[in-house]
Amino acid sequence: MKILIIDDERSIRNSLKEILADEGYDVDVAENGVQGCSMVEKEKYDIIFCDIKMPEMDGMEVLDKFSEMGIDSAVVMISGHGDIDTAVECIKKGAFDFIQKPLDLNRILITIKNAKDKVHLVKETKILKKKVYGQPMVGESEPMIHIREMIDKVAATDARVLIIGSNGTGKELVARNLHQKSRRSAMPYVEVNCAAIPSELIESELFGHEKGSFTSAIKQHKGKFEQADGGTLFLDEIGDMSLAAQAKVLRVLQEKKLSRVGSDKDIVVDVRVVAATNKNLKEEIAKGTFREDLYHRLSVIVINVPTLDERKDDIPLLVDFFVDQICSETGMVPRKIEPDAMKLLVNKSWTGNIRELRNVVERLLILSGDKITSADVKAYVY
Repeated sequence: MKILIIDDERSIRNSLKEILADEGYDVDVAENGVQGCSMVEKEKYDIIFCDIKMPEMDGMEVLDKFSEMGIDSAVVMISGHGDIDTAVECIKKGAFDFIQKPLDLNRILITIKNAKDKVHLVKETKILKKKVYGQPMVGESEPMIHIREMIDKVAATDARVLIIGSNGTGKELVARNLHQKSRRSAMPYVEVNCAAIPSELIESELFGHEKGSFTSAIKQHKGKFEQADGGTLFLDEIGDMSLAAQAKVLRVLQEKKLSRVGSDKDIVVDVRVVAATNKNLKEEIAKGTFREDLYHRLSVIVINVPTLDERKDDIPLLVDFFVDQICSETGMVPRKIEPDAMKLLVNKSWTGNIRELRNVVERLLILSGDKITSADVKAYVY
């Protein structure tokens, strides 16, 4: 737990630092608001104690600056001239709490405990949101602008979408964005990795089964199509699906109804299907491993996700995004990447695409020093 104390009174900041250090906290001090803001730009703090009455830049201005910077630290305001109105104004500006001088040790420790809970909750919420909603689509290159425009046009419709692209390019991210921007966004978003499910189980996984329909069917099971009713079903790696399962998927797309394995009863479903593949489906059709009629059903709209080598202009933005994300999730201190190091990353060939880039950024954060240098990139990447 890292704490920053911003106070122009040396005796207060030093005594508070000593008390909190004795409690086992890692504590830094700043003698004014300007220095405090500068330190927050370079270092991530969980809790910040900030005096209100200070020369040059008072506590209220510091709060405003923190808001502009988008920091999510718990900020506790302290003042010897406080009243109810001041406390309310601090909370409105985003402060976690307000404490009057002279400072009471028990009150401070209770506030820190509560602030720790809040910081932990914020981190958990961020991680959960990423799991539920996925990551933002980072990039301002021409291919990425085109994809975002396509998503905006297509999301409002129920048109089926086929997303094509190499492994690690972010096809699943495109699918999630389509769902989020659609009228179905409040309904389920269900993913199926067709390559990860054995061919003998894919029909049960997609369409469900009745109790006793096969040896291990000990109870009724709703398939992914039923689970996604009203929402979006994302069929990832559709090119690896068996021909038998393809025939059943085609029926659902045509008739909007299915029957579970071991049942003759039809179940009506309202599902938008988005599919993705890293294979050339036209070649698979020629080889007889993919149904042409299913291809035409799925490919009403085709979105081609470029490789990272085709959008190198986005690499600096992606690197900065991954640094912030990884440091936020792991508690690591963010590092600056020197221009020569970034140039090496941009010039590298990324056969593993964005997935490889994220792994490389995490490796550099773990193994590098205070800054990520060109020597670090050469040692740990090339």
